[in-house]
Amino acid sequence: MTWWLLWSGDCVKTENESKSHSELRHSVCPMDCPDRCSLEVEVRDGRVESLRGSRLHPLTSDYICSKVSRFSRRLYGPERVLHPMRRTGPKGSGKLVTVSWEEAIGEVAGRLKDILREHGGEAILPFAYGGSNGMLTHEFVDAHFFRRLGASRLARTLCAASATAGAEALYGKMPGTAFEDYAESRFILLWGANPTQSNIHLVPYLKEAKRRGARIAAVDPRRILGDHLVDQHLQIYPGTDVAVALAVIHHLDRCGLTDRVFLRAHSTGWEELLEYASRFPPERAARLARIEASEIERLAESYAGADPAVVRCGWGLERNRNGLAAIAAVLALPAVAGKFGKAGGGYTLSSSKAFQVDDLELAGAPDTSTRILNMNQLGRNLTGGVTPAIRGLVIYNCNPAATVPDHNRVIRGLQREDLFTVLLEQVMTDTADYADIVLPATTFLEHTELNKSYGAYALQLSEPAVAPQGEARSNAEIFQLLGRAMGMNDGLFALTPGQLLQHALKSVKGPMETALSPELMRERKIVHFDFPGRRPVQFSTVFPFTPDEKIRLYHSSLGEEPYRYLEDPGDARHPLALISPASGKSISSTMAEYNLLDVKLGIHPHDAAERGLRDGERVRVFNDLGEVHCKARFDERLRPGVVSLPKGMWRKATLNGSLVNALVPDTVTPISGGACFNDARVQIAPLT
Repeated sequence: MTWWLLWSGDCVKTENESKSHSELRHSVCPMDCPDRCSLEVEVRDGRVESLRGSRLHPLTSDYICSKVSRFSRRLYGPERVLHPMRRTGPKGSGKLVTVSWEEAIGEVAGRLKDILREHGGEAILPFAYGGSNGMLTHEFVDAHFFRRLGASRLARTLCAASATAGAEALYGKMPGTAFEDYAESRFILLWGANPTQSNIHLVPYLKEAKRRGARIAAVDPRRILGDHLVDQHLQIYPGTDVAVALAVIHHLDRCGLTDRVFLRAHSTGWEELLEYASRFPPERAARLARIEASEIERLAESYAGADPAVVRCGWGLERNRNGLAAIAAVLALPAVAGKFGKAGGGYTLSSSKAFQVDDLELAGAPDTSTRILNMNQLGRNLTGGVTPAIRGLVIYNCNPAATVPDHNRVIRGLQREDLFTVLLEQVMTDTADYADIVLPATTFLEHTELNKSYGAYALQLSEPAVAPQGEARSNAEIFQLLGRAMGMNDGLFALTPGQLLQHALKSVKGPMETALSPELMRERKIVHFDFPGRRPVQFSTVFPFTPDEKIRLYHSSLGEEPYRYLEDPGDARHPLALISPASGKSISSTMAEYNLLDVKLGIHPHDAAERGLRDGERVRVFNDLGEVHCKARFDERLRPGVVSLPKGMWRKATLNGSLVNALVPDTVTPISGGACFNDARVQIAPLT
């Protein structure tokens, strides 16, 4: 009889127990999506047969996206990393040989000690992004490990840097309108958000609101959701969101549609905002956005005339040089129009701060003031951009060879023979080809996880549904092993799995509906927030997390000129704006190894005709940074002047092994340092 031990530390099963029948086991999807679905996992003979939605979390409503429903393909696919491995060939060759855990941990610890002795802690850089992880696998044991080393710190800015800074500046990241309350709204404004690709559980509430008579508007370079659901599309040019939002504010003001009573009572800086917005009459914003001024006026008047009205602010509008200003301007709309105080009114962005979680990184960890490096500029940081040079790179929860701007320079940096690269990973990603040591990491179905959300108001526990494949171990266990190998035998490095869970639960300060404990979470699996009526209503049951609970509409943290519009410099040789939105095939690059294999360039037929391109033709997409070879696909949903390639693609998805991020500059937004993916400008030509 073969035994395997679940990482939760308190549950042991035998393989033979499940051979005669299948059973349903509870889990939670931790992927980078605000829905945070509860799952039912069908397990037969110790293997996952299927995944489907569970009603345990009311928002999930027993259905999930097709991406996660196919997750077993990642779990058991040919790319799965099953054992620790050491590089044997040139960097980039992907040639690796299996070694024992003892050998792998010993080599990593030895090399990191050498770097510490010869170059200091700042020569080590942890590179991670935790959008698809919970509280136990990101910013927990790993954070303590790197603080103890005195390593460089990472500014995690690939996504949400500008959104976080803007929401923090205006509202202190006040909890947003719950998705369930969108059904109560009479006007819904989707700005830079496409719920059909990420946040699918908002869609039924949009449909219900529509059935009740609500109007829906969408601001996006693409026509999203379809005309049957969206009443008004504003297909603006990328980077002009701030100009359009300011024009909406100005039109509201000049038409006497601002709620000055609310502004005086609940905000500061509103007069400065209105004065600044007067620089952007609809006519000027329309020229910049390449739309009609009447579209902006219609949007403003429809929004002002509806009660309640809600803004779903997404992350698409932050992906350019004006991202921070755009987020701030869009979030100012419900304050200017007085749309707070009712269910179905206000705004939704990220609700992560609602959890009021103590910073696990700081709890018990030593103080540090080491340098901070922006993850968007990994390529330049690895190729002579910093002193001391990065000698040790530890990558986890991330696939930088596919997801980071200025892709070609990132690859040049990863090819350095004097760079020691360690990768914790579930599958053999593009990044794995450049690693010196690859350590097999568990998926969410194989370890215990405590799951917050940045969209739903509940805390959920998931425990292993199946045994780890091969010799895979969780991030927490791997960093405990590394810590102990480097002499860290106290604190989090000495705790059992059960004690780690208890430590994480203690950091959650609420407002939860009941006191938290491991026993309670194992019994209930989910605990909801203790808002009156269970869901927050902005300026009724929840208020800004600012010192005086007021909205700061013109705040110094946004710079001297918070809503400054940076002009598009233009590029006559590369006249098309390239966007890289989320797709229905992957979550960032996760699952793209089998779901996103045949990437096509979306292009409007008008732009294709100007270049003599045929639908399905092989094309070159290029600028001074690089070029991508793929097939073209005509897409009338795109506005002319804009082309599209999906984010998350792997190198094997294109004809020349190059990625969309090979065309993206590593410039960052002022103040927030956010990525500028949609500032890429390209030309298209037939591939001869």
